[in-house]
This record gives sequence, structure tokens and C-alpha cells, in this order.
Amino acid sequence: MLNLMRLEMKKYQLGSYVKAAIIANFVIAGFMFMILFISKIEEDSAIENYQIALTVIDSFVRGVFIVFAATLIAKLIIGEYKNRTITTAFMYPIKRKKLIAAKLAIVIIFTFVAIIVSNVFITTIFCLVSTTYQLIPDTLTMTVVMQQIPSTFMNAIAATGMSLIPLYFGMKKYSIPTTILSSLLIVMVVSSNTGNFSLNDIIVIPITLAIIGIIIAYLSIRNIESVDV
Repeated sequence: MLNLMRLEMKKYQLGSYVKAAIIANFVIAGFMFMILFISKIEEDSAIENYQIALTVIDSFVRGVFIVFAATLIAKLIIGEYKNRTITTAFMYPIKRKKLIAAKLAIVIIFTFVAIIVSNVFITTIFCLVSTTYQLIPDTLTMTVVMQQIPSTFMNAIAATGMSLIPLYFGMKKYSIPTTILSSLLIVMVVSSNTGNFSLNDIIVIPITLAIIGIIIAYLSIRNIESVDV
């Protein structure tokens, strides 16, 4: 499986996604500082403390990488079916289920790792700059950081599961735009923040969506033999 995943990553040159993820990290960090800058000008503190700041960072990161996952699904799976190049891949002496499982494993691992690493990276930069220049009227404590760790970890698991949902919509008509648009819809519904509240705060919602995503991935692998190519 690992060798197959490695071959798929090399075949699609997925290193470019890592570079794009790094750029996305700096964009998110820049956006956070822009919010603070505008708040300073308008004398309206949009981010009152570090707990809110870390939650907003986590929300941005999850949203970005759910969409990233959809683009990976579109490239690794939907695009292959759309262009019928999957037919050639299925001619290799590799089981169809194993091939699709390897592709989905790449999406899952990339999404989970990207969310965790990005949260750590952006939070570190944000907190260092904020505490140095006192951009937030609050004191960063180890307690706040430690409280955020389990939440970030669980949100990363849930977001990774959710990121598989676009696979269902993309496979309907082998549509790449539909795959990506469905991921944007998921982000808009779950990660949108109103008054420091989002649907992601209702724990049953992200858990349910994550389970749905896992079921979709499982059924996609199990039923792959009957899929028309």
C-alpha cells in the first residue's frame, strides 16, 4: 500500500500541493493580522483574547484544507474517471479496491497532517508577533494553549472525515467543479463563524458529517468493481 501511495504521489507530482499549503499558511496568518490591524484602526476589538484567536485560526485552517482535500479527490479520482485514464490504471496487476484505497489514503493523511501542522505553524507565528507587539488585549498563558490542543486534534479528525463527502457528489457525474463546489458548501455551513459561534461548536454535527464522509469512502472502495469506467 505504501509503495502504491508513493507511486501515486510521484505520478501526480503532489509536492506542488505541499508548496500550495505553505503559501496558504502565510495567507491565513496574513489575514489574521489584517483583522487585528483593521480592528485597531476602527477601535473595535474583533479578537478580544487568545482563545478566540486560536479558535478562528483553527476554523480558517479547517476550511482551507477541506477544499484542498476536494481538489486532491478531483485530481486523483474524479479526473481519472472523467478523462477515462482510470481504465489504463485498472489494467495494471493491482486490485481496483487497493488502488482507490491508496488514493483516498493520500487524501486522508495529507488533510489531517496539513491541518495539524498548519495550526501549529500559524498559531506560533501569530502568538509570537501578537505578544511581542501587544496586538491583543490579553495575556497568552500555557493554560489557553493546552486547552486548545485536544480541540484542535478532534477538529482535525472531524474535518478529515468531512473532506471525503465531496467524493460522493463528484462521482455522480464525474464532475470536478461539483466536487470542489460541494467542499465549499460544507465549509460555508460548518466553519462559518457568527458571533463567535459556528455549527462546528455543536459537536454532533462535525462528528456526524465525519462519519458520513468515512462511509462514503468505504462504499466507494467496496463498490468500485461495479463502477462503470
